[in-house]
Amino acid sequence: MSQTWVAIGDLTEIPVLGARCVKNGDMTIAVFRTADDQVLAIEDKCPHKNGPLSQGIVHDNCVTCPLHNWVISLETGRAQGADEGSVRVFPAKQEDGKVYLALTV
Repeated sequence: MSQTWVAIGDLTEIPVLGARCVKNGDMTIAVFRTADDQVLAIEDKCPHKNGPLSQGIVHDNCVTCPLHNWVISLETGRAQGADEGSVRVFPAKQEDGKVYLALTV
């Protein structure tokens, strides 16, 4: 298997400090945009109770799950603080206003 960069849309389609969801087979990937226009992508389910991370609050390159306030790093996918667990992280980038995800094909 190899990774391929796939264009998923324009940066302007992702709200600042928000997310946009992309389907990849059976998995949903949440693509987040930070205050400084960095794009980071993780699987859209909290390791605690599968909460929709895409609906959480983005802060300091982390997202807080809307269900039980678990904080997940957008860079590593790992739960922060005393919580344990992780979600899958996907390489993401933006070039010339377009957002790309590296997906396994």
